[in-house]
Amino acid sequence: MEDEIIYLDHNATTPVDPRVKEEMLPYLGEEYGNPSSLYRLARGASQAVDRAREQVAGVLGCKPEEVIFTGCGTEADNLAIKGVGMALRSKGNHIITSEIEHHAVLKACEWMEKQGFDVTYLGVDEYGRVSPEDVKSALRDETILVSIMHANNEVGTIQPLEEIGRLLADRDVYFHTDAVQTFGKRSYSVDDLGVDLLSLSAHKIYGPKGVGALYLRRGTKIETLLHGGGHENNRRSGTENVAGIVGLGKAAQLSEQYIEEEAGRLKKLRDRLEEGILESIDEVTVNGHKDHRMEHTLSVCVRFIEGESMLLHLDSKGVAASSGSACTSGTLDPSHVLLAMGIPAEVAHGSLRLSLGRSNTREQIDYVVEILPEIVQRLRDMSPLYKK
Repeated sequence: MEDEIIYLDHNATTPVDPRVKEEMLPYLGEEYGNPSSLYRLARGASQAVDRAREQVAGVLGCKPEEVIFTGCGTEADNLAIKGVGMALRSKGNHIITSEIEHHAVLKACEWMEKQGFDVTYLGVDEYGRVSPEDVKSALRDETILVSIMHANNEVGTIQPLEEIGRLLADRDVYFHTDAVQTFGKRSYSVDDLGVDLLSLSAHKIYGPKGVGALYLRRGTKIETLLHGGGHENNRRSGTENVAGIVGLGKAAQLSEQYIEEEAGRLKKLRDRLEEGILESIDEVTVNGHKDHRMEHTLSVCVRFIEGESMLLHLDSKGVAASSGSACTSGTLDPSHVLLAMGIPAEVAHGSLRLSLGRSNTREQIDYVVEILPEIVQRLRDMSPLYKK
């Protein structure tokens, strides 16, 4: 299988579905109109954007006009946090988030602190879960926004958003979630979660890179980040990426065909992978919640070796994986998520994330289970920390 690329990094990105690519192609060629213009060519582009908005709204269970297209999930997170903060600055200056958020949220919150806002970063338990009681205890009169991710991109732990949403329901506080890792992979509506804002991205669900969206509940006050021609109902100026938006809409529509069946299939593969690793390699711990975890995500820490070394050896065997978030793969620092979960830095350095998708098979999983023990043993034999 070494000549075949076994892709186990679907939390980082996914390959574009051929049906999505086919849907996009006309808008990269003959259907090049600007959707803001009035002639026939432009009307076709405008109708394509509207159709994609309806497709995304259909998955979220919201109104199409509550969907704002952005350039990526990071922009959606920034628009939610900075937009709400600036719109409600006269009302309050307190934001609540968690220590394990994606850096798009954490860096946005750090920027808000420089603007005079006060941010509470909630800790998590050993499984990476935020306590709704901690959210409740952190609320103040000046709290304007709570931002808690739906599922963690590194360990897959799913947060109790429904409970948090219920405790915020009677309070004058907006609720945002980064749902980049769950949109199109789990069945839910924005009302189920109780959120006012939700971020998502196309390239996590077999759509193109460079396009995302923010769900904004009707009536939610927000300040725009990009000023210009007033596109996206004056929420996000800039000529729309029509082809990308069409791709997001098609990917969202297709995801509904896969959610239930694919979740069950991937859970079986993930569990087979997890059991195989635990049975064949000692000194390995699984990260994340046993039950409240995305079905396609497996994060482990392998003691006495570095995660980067495992990745290079796996790559030489045709396996693509990661040690954590793709957005921070260039840093030598241990994962902020694992550290927040109480995992020692020397153990966190040996993290390995294997995230599955539509192309993965049982044969591929068995191959990884076959080659990984030898890789780990070879690296441990070179480690001064390891004693046989």
